Amino acid sequence: MSDPTMGLGSLRGAVDLSGLVRAAQAPATAAAGAGAAPASGGVVREVDEASFPGVLELSRTVPVIVEFYADGIAPALGDLVASYGGRLVLATIEGNRNPQLAQAFQIQQVPAVVALIGGRPIPLFLGMPSEQEVRQVLDQVLDAAAQSGVAGTVAVDGDAAAEPADEPLPPLHQEAYDAISAGDLAAAAQAYRTAIAQNPRDQLAVAGLAQVSLLQRLEGAVAADVRRAAADAPDDLDAQLAVADLDLSGGHVDDAFARLLRVFPGQSAEGKAAIRTRMLDFFEIVGAEDPRTVAARRALTALLY
Repeated sequence: MSDPTMGLGSLRGAVDLSGLVRAAQAPATAAAGAGAAPASGGVVREVDEASFPGVLELSRTVPVIVEFYADGIAPALGDLVASYGGRLVLATIEGNRNPQLAQAFQIQQVPAVVALIGGRPIPLFLGMPSEQEVRQVLDQVLDAAAQSGVAGTVAVDGDAAAEPADEPLPPLHQEAYDAISAGDLAAAAQAYRTAIAQNPRDQLAVAGLAQVSLLQRLEGAVAADVRRAAADAPDDLDAQLAVADLDLSGGHVDDAFARLLRVFPGQSAEGKAAIRTRMLDFFEIVGAEDPRTVAARRALTALLY
């Protein structure tokens, strides 16, 4: 029996963003084609591990529905997604041929459907609900994307009048994106820092730097070790910051915020400054208008003053 998800917020945290990005980056052979859009353009695109970074970047402009399928189970959402006139893109992935992506999304059975909004994954459903149920979920995806400022469109096949979404990135943003695709997080961070130095109001660069910095801090980390260290040393600020990073990367936004707010009062001035800086980064990653950010910012302000 299919299990449609009618409340997008109820499943946050089911996918580890850091694992997703690492899976999309690694091999040099994959990175070579990562700067371009997936091989098949338009509203419906067949995607593999090499072309996935392009889809991840596209999701910052238009919400992407990711449908995992297997041989003998053909993708089913093409016509339905196409009916939205370019406001959604469907990326279809054959799970057996792309095990890194299947593992990153924690796919254990197909069909499985996930949304990508601004680079963040949101599990939607397993199996294939009725068309009416799927459309309700897709409508919710569009609403959530609009709240996150992701409301672009792509050209519908054969419709030259549709608004193209793949506008060229500013040079430093493209440099950062290419570096991420090649697995060079240090170069990506430097490109974003340069962009911010040139234009301190470049919020996309600020958010990009916060995301890359998070990935740098998590690089090589083992989740079980991070959580064990935090449990064994509840007063160790570094351990609590590390597990907050892990929580945020896995979508456990409320847990990450609550942990840092809980340890804040007992810290020295230096420790409080470190927590404030980390939370400001988290606010950029989650989004300034996200209700969880608004609530956490209010709580942090109350602790500061």
